[in-house]
Amino acid sequence: MGTSSEMLVRFGRRCGQARGNREKKTSKEDQVPYPPLLPSKTDLRQVTIIPHDEWKRIQDSLDGLTREAACLRAERKAKKEMHFKSQEVVKHWTNTYAGVKEQKLEAKKKRNEELEAEREILGMEEAIHKQGERKKAMENARQNQFYQTERVKKFHSGLLLSRVMKERDAQLEFQKSKIKSDKIWEEQLKLNIEKAFKEEQEKAEKRRRDRVALANDHLKQIKEHEEKEERRRKEEEKDAEEIKQQNSLYEIEMSKKLNKKKEEIHESKRLFFEHMENKHIIKAIEQQQQEEDDEKIRNFIKAKKRLTQMGKEKEAETHRLMEERRERINNFLSELIKEKLDNEDLIIARDSAEAEAEWEKREREKYEKNKAELKTIAEYRAIVMKNKEEEERKRTLEGKEQLLAIMKANQIFMEHEKEKKCKVDKERREIQDAHIQQMAKNQFNAKEAKQAEIDYCRLTEALAVEKEKEFQAYAREVIEAESQSTNKYIYPLVKAAQEGPGGGHGPVFVDRGGVRPSYQTNDITGVQLPFYNSHGSQCKNFQKSKRRLGFTW
Repeated sequence: MGTSSEMLVRFGRRCGQARGNREKKTSKEDQVPYPPLLPSKTDLRQVTIIPHDEWKRIQDSLDGLTREAACLRAERKAKKEMHFKSQEVVKHWTNTYAGVKEQKLEAKKKRNEELEAEREILGMEEAIHKQGERKKAMENARQNQFYQTERVKKFHSGLLLSRVMKERDAQLEFQKSKIKSDKIWEEQLKLNIEKAFKEEQEKAEKRRRDRVALANDHLKQIKEHEEKEERRRKEEEKDAEEIKQQNSLYEIEMSKKLNKKKEEIHESKRLFFEHMENKHIIKAIEQQQQEEDDEKIRNFIKAKKRLTQMGKEKEAETHRLMEERRERINNFLSELIKEKLDNEDLIIARDSAEAEAEWEKREREKYEKNKAELKTIAEYRAIVMKNKEEEERKRTLEGKEQLLAIMKANQIFMEHEKEKKCKVDKERREIQDAHIQQMAKNQFNAKEAKQAEIDYCRLTEALAVEKEKEFQAYAREVIEAESQSTNKYIYPLVKAAQEGPGGGHGPVFVDRGGVRPSYQTNDITGVQLPFYNSHGSQCKNFQKSKRRLGFTW
């Protein structure tokens, strides 16, 4: 208990002896075993006090790598920023190889843009021309499609019939006029031959002029292509010359760099050889110095051996003197023992008194020490009880706080469940509204589909009316043109124009633009049913009908 129970004061790596209990402090502040800034249950005997300089040194040794890394990052960042600034400054210079190259690239880009603009203009002109061609082709296709309809085909059949009838009457007239002289016919034939020959010559001349114009256009295009190819070849030669100059400059720069590199290699070789020569010299000097050190060591060993021999001789002399001194001491002790035997009782009494005084002193120290330990234990017990009460109070407060937190969490959970239920109800209402909207949308779509069908029927009827108007206009023009020559054979055309669209033999649908449908038989043939006129034939006499139609044979 002696040394272990004493309080040690540590200062850095050194520790001193405990001070004695010179004074007993009875104030209320000195009864506290630790200062208020230290945590509870802290043993002051295990506390180490470190000076501020030592603490600073420890922190510097721990944070040195972090500060060094931060300094390196800052230097790297500063170098990077300086590099970016240098690039921004040099970027717009025009007296460098990169600047000259960039200017040439910009000029080339500008030339390409001008060529592209010219190509765009030519493309626009070609697009306009193609658009006109497409319009013409669409117009021809629309006209051909119009001619391919059944109604127009039947109208053309009626036109062919009227022309055949006209040709038949012409043939009859020609047969009647055969009895006249052929002089007028020969003159007319000659005039027709001359007229045809003249027309052929005009057509040949027109074809020749068209070929000459086409050839001139081809020659012009060939010349333009040759000029364009010449300009492209000159630009390529210019670019090749520039590339050649750039390559020559590059080769010059590379040769300079190669020469510089060779000089650096020669300088490195020279420095290496000088270093090797200095190394050999240093090695020779070190070897010489090593030999001198070996010589000194050998001399030291010889001197040490000589000193060892002298030490042994001196030790033997000392042993002899010690033996003589021991013999004298033994003689003196024998005389003292004789005197001690005479005074033995006196010595025993004195030793007993000294032993009793020593025992009383130890008992008194032990009692004081136990008393101090009991006092320390009582103080420690009071502190422990106080700490337990404080912990119990904290535990009670924590339990109350936990209970409040549970109640709050329960309230939050109930609110969350309530919000969840409201959200579910809201989603259900939204789904119901969506269903209602979908039903209304479906009804609206059905209504729109029905209206669209009605509009389609209306548009179909309007389109049929327009087609009927177009057909009637075309038929009117053809009938007028045919009626100028004769008004006798336009009945088939009028009949074809009045039949109505559809080309069938059924009744005309007035509500559908006058369409005349076709009806097929319900058998494997599927042919169209015939059209029967309920009024019957108005002309009963066949010969009269022949004469009326013009058949005289």
